[in-house]
Amino acid sequence: MFGKSSKYSTTDIFESLPVPRAVRTMAVPTIMGQLIVLIYNMADTFFIGRTNNPAMVAGASLILPIFNISISIACLSGVGGGSQISRLLGEKKNEEAERVSSFSVWFSLLIGGLFSLMVLIFMDPLLGLLGAGSETKGFAAAYAFCVIVLGGIPTVMTNVLSNLVRSVGESGKAGFGVMMGGIINMILDPIFMFLLFPRGMEIVGAGTATCLSNCISCAYFLVTIRRMGRDSVIRLGFPKRLPRRSSIRMIFTVGIPSSVSTLLFDLDYVVIDRLMSSYSDTALAAIGIVLKAERLPLNVGIGICQGMVPIVAYNYASGDHKRMHETIRFSRTLGIVFALASICMYEVSAPLIMRFFIDDAATVSLGTGFLRIRSLATVLMFLSFFHVHLFNSFGRGREALFLGVVRWAVFNIPMLFLLNGIFGMYGIVWSQFTADILTVSLSFYVFARFVREHFPGDQDF
Repeated sequence: MFGKSSKYSTTDIFESLPVPRAVRTMAVPTIMGQLIVLIYNMADTFFIGRTNNPAMVAGASLILPIFNISISIACLSGVGGGSQISRLLGEKKNEEAERVSSFSVWFSLLIGGLFSLMVLIFMDPLLGLLGAGSETKGFAAAYAFCVIVLGGIPTVMTNVLSNLVRSVGESGKAGFGVMMGGIINMILDPIFMFLLFPRGMEIVGAGTATCLSNCISCAYFLVTIRRMGRDSVIRLGFPKRLPRRSSIRMIFTVGIPSSVSTLLFDLDYVVIDRLMSSYSDTALAAIGIVLKAERLPLNVGIGICQGMVPIVAYNYASGDHKRMHETIRFSRTLGIVFALASICMYEVSAPLIMRFFIDDAATVSLGTGFLRIRSLATVLMFLSFFHVHLFNSFGRGREALFLGVVRWAVFNIPMLFLLNGIFGMYGIVWSQFTADILTVSLSFYVFARFVREHFPGDQDF
């Protein structure tokens, strides 16, 4: 149902619908897309694990940080371009919005292609840098060739186009495209791995399935944008005229913080794995499962924020600050309520969640404690990235970059080393809660300063 045109126009969603309905219209498809992405990321690990070949599993895992770089590249022009388009629509500058969309599409195509080419040229030294051994190197190279060298451009373009489509109020179409790619990937994985490719080449089958599903998803967005026609400001053709310098600057002002935050988020997970591996394989397996399981409320929260951003950006630019305030308050409350419900769910169901992934008693026992501790930070984690998304919607990339870098590079990652040194294994687990108390306190302070500067005397926040 998300693939069909919304019964509400862009103007309805951004200007006249009751805020709860407008946010729901924008956020629900995005949340569904986020959850499907979460599930199919787990499915890839699940199916490759069925081979019972540790080297193959390790080879695929080694490529994850490189794959995530392609997602951060998409954030550069997708998040930056999308938020600028929403603000331009609010200012009724549709022609400039068209130029921004064309620029974002072609810029992402260029850097996505360059990234894939660089990975192909420097494959051997890159795998050596990631720590690939003699057994894992061949598997890692085969998987990287499929998902990054061949699939890099469609992966980047899918993420960019989904952001651009969402920026004009077509969240249903954006969510459907993302969900479709994830579902196709889950269907194709076992077919390519265990039916079409011979034994020993399962990782090539998994990589081929991922590449093909991203190509199909990208094709869907290209066709969808074409069918949206001249009534939409999203353009695929090469821009006859570049956007104004101010618009290009705003694309990167918002896009760079989003890209950097994505990279630092992945680095935080890498540090957690490295520190936990020094204790035992059981501890490493337990935290690995916990880091996947805790993504449920995180992905829902991201979906709420992504649904909120176009509405806030549009009304901020149009000057309808009352509607903007109401959207912010409703989205923040919705995210906090879901986060609190998630904490209750994790505290009660942690053993069941762990046993869903693994049946080893020691891993389940250790992971249950880890998950109950890590889940306590759920509300704090939502508020942390909520403020970053909020500043992105205002076009305030400097504040977004500051909060993103400070959260990961100043608070989270140093806290991992500090608490690990003092308290050991459980210090690693408590680090998220401790660091995010500092992050949220700083976020509210920076936001309060912004409000005093730009909305003096406004009591609606």
